[in-house]
Amino acid sequence: MKYLFTILSAFWLTSTLFCQYPGWQQKVNYKMDVNVNTELHQYAGEMEVRYYNNSPDDLDKVFLYAFFNAFQPGSMMDVRSRTISDPDSRVGSRIESLPLDEQGWIKDIELSLNGVPCKVTIEETIIVAELPDTIKAGKHGVFTMKWNAQVPRQIRRSGWMNKEGIELSMTQWYPKFCEYDHEGWHSHPYIGREFHGIWGNYDVTIHLPPGYQVAATGTMTSTIEESVETGVWHFNAEKVIDFAWVADKNFITESIEVDENLTMNFVRTPNSDYNDQWTELPRFAVQGMRFLNDFVGRYPYPQYTVAQGGDGGMEYPMMTLVTANRSLPSLVGVTIHEMAHSWFQAVVATNEALYEWMDEGFTSWIESECLAVISPSEMTKPRAGGNHAYAYYGYIKQALSGNEEALSTHADHYTTNRAYGVAAYSKGEVLVEQLGAIIGDEMRNEAMKEYFKVWSFKHPGPTDFKRIMEKASGIELDWYFDYFVNTTHTIDYKISGVDHIKNSDMLNVSLERVGTMPMPQDLRVTYKDGSTSEYHIPLVIMRGNRELMEGEMLGEDWPWTNPNYSISIPTNGRRVVNVELDPNLLQADTDRENNLVEFKGLKKVQFISE
Repeated sequence: MKYLFTILSAFWLTSTLFCQYPGWQQKVNYKMDVNVNTELHQYAGEMEVRYYNNSPDDLDKVFLYAFFNAFQPGSMMDVRSRTISDPDSRVGSRIESLPLDEQGWIKDIELSLNGVPCKVTIEETIIVAELPDTIKAGKHGVFTMKWNAQVPRQIRRSGWMNKEGIELSMTQWYPKFCEYDHEGWHSHPYIGREFHGIWGNYDVTIHLPPGYQVAATGTMTSTIEESVETGVWHFNAEKVIDFAWVADKNFITESIEVDENLTMNFVRTPNSDYNDQWTELPRFAVQGMRFLNDFVGRYPYPQYTVAQGGDGGMEYPMMTLVTANRSLPSLVGVTIHEMAHSWFQAVVATNEALYEWMDEGFTSWIESECLAVISPSEMTKPRAGGNHAYAYYGYIKQALSGNEEALSTHADHYTTNRAYGVAAYSKGEVLVEQLGAIIGDEMRNEAMKEYFKVWSFKHPGPTDFKRIMEKASGIELDWYFDYFVNTTHTIDYKISGVDHIKNSDMLNVSLERVGTMPMPQDLRVTYKDGSTSEYHIPLVIMRGNRELMEGEMLGEDWPWTNPNYSISIPTNGRRVVNVELDPNLLQADTDRENNLVEFKGLKKVQFISE
């Protein structure tokens, strides 16, 4: 019988996942060769691309990114930065004032499919290619392309000569195929925000003048010494969604084996302002990599590189670019955050433009979990409210400001940068941590491992994540994701009254839902002798409850339509000190002042009501 149950369970899991997952992914294999003119900050590129149309649809056109075209006066990125009320200080009006030789561009595109030229139109950061023949469903085509590009002055992510003097930060640098999936084409113009990519293999050869050192996605086919001498850098990367590299003549590299299958590289220029911090960084980063492997799932690539470059911190497959001149806590924090993206941005690879919170929020959540374990006490300040207190504070402050925008907003279309940042990072982190109040911390953590295992290399969406949490816990979560993702409704519960029932040892506690969003509630009564009574109050719409803690009792389900709820608690003659809602601070309750009722100097509990 047990054997039959196992078979049926496996069939149920497989069939359910099949219903959610379309069962196909496009695949693009790149073979690139680029020649870099470091004096002009330009390069000439050639590539052969095998595009595998694994979709059920015939394709008569494809879209590619030309990211560098964003760095021209009058571009959408420029106008957006100059017209938004709170521009990114790294961008501001800098693009508008770029001289010709510091602007970015990709042009002179020659594109063919199976040897026949395509009709190409460049619409700023998007290349539209009408195909001479359709790529049939289940078939593949071979594209060949030549193009010329000018690397922009470092402003946002990509560019030459960043503020710390790194010569080339080459990210979003080549014509990259846009993703086509079960939702259609994703060819949103680039304005400096999130990304979506197709998995594939990369074979990239970079020609530079001798003397340069390069760090990149993938693994090298020769030694660093040979490449420095010849100026030829050849990298291979398998099953990645992008390829990035960074180059400078003064780089030094430290490599550490995390285990027999994984090496971490730390690449920077020597400087007395930050040598000490970078000497300390590897031990924290290696601890972080090991923690994340255990906490989420095994990192699937053979190397990970932390390289100096870019304009802050930005993640790419197998590497991150970070600015170097930071305090040690800042350097460790940004490294762990960008490294944590390797699980959600690089491997699970949700469409960040549509579901930015599933990348940035989930990454911020495991970053907080990781830093709480690997950071020594002298590096961090105690966080009142737990490891995720900063995220809760940031989200609640934004929610109360009246300027919050729903998580379902496309990353490019938030009306302010702050609304985007708080939603993607803080509220996304809160969404995961707050699941602990609904399904329990341990259950959520185990389900997150299952999510990574099941959805690696499959571009999941919100429903896919929700279903993993539901299957693990047996609790319905439609209501939670609907409220927290699709609306800006907030959580606010209060203790509206505490009444000692006459001639009994019973305490009647009245609760009220003040905010619009429903949530299950945890209630604690603390007595003078130090003992407590703990209650968990589920919602009817959950159709279940999390596992109870030792000694915790289960209250009756609370219908979400009812603003009021009452529960009677036996005191067994003990004097009550206080009554508190959400004592473990798991919920983003916007008014915690009404969550606690205290009794000071009272011989008996009296009715208290506002």
